[in-house]
Amino acid sequence: MTASAPSSERGAALVHRVLADARIAHDMVEHGPTYSAIEEARAVREEPRFEAKTLLLHDRDGWCLAVIPANRRLDLARARRLLGGTHHLRLATEDEMREAFPAFDVGALPPVGAPLPLPEAVDVRLIYRDHVVCAAGDHHHAVRLDPRDLVRLAEPRVGDLCEHEPSPHRKDFAELPRV
Repeated sequence: MTASAPSSERGAALVHRVLADARIAHDMVEHGPTYSAIEEARAVREEPRFEAKTLLLHDRDGWCLAVIPANRRLDLARARRLLGGTHHLRLATEDEMREAFPAFDVGALPPVGAPLPLPEAVDVRLIYRDHVVCAAGDHHHAVRLDPRDLVRLAEPRVGDLCEHEPSPHRKDFAELPRV
């Protein structure tokens, strides 16, 4: 996999071009600097469950992306099962992100944009939202889009990727909207 963008485009400009080329309706949202998905949700006035965070994972075969709600934590065991990963599957370090994907700010990886791999796993909690907001490749922009468009573009595996919070009552998928 190539580790640099094929052009001089980077960050939000690159993400916008990739989405426009794929004819995916989206809104680019400019905001003050943010350094976490939760901060970005606040900056664009969204609930954290509507903010999608993109996580870069590394396994023996290379890089892959997982996209989960900002208010949740990745369960690596669930990710391994869904992706068919080995026990070597792990979160990438900031240095690895910086080196492998210099077209994007560390901590602001978008779910799409060459040279990133397309998401291989998207948490099911995001699919039933009418929109999600995610990092657009830098700390000053977000992109709002329909999560089903992301699924159509990337064709990822969809499943439960998040840690479950202990609860006295069973509330699996309690965050999913009723349809």
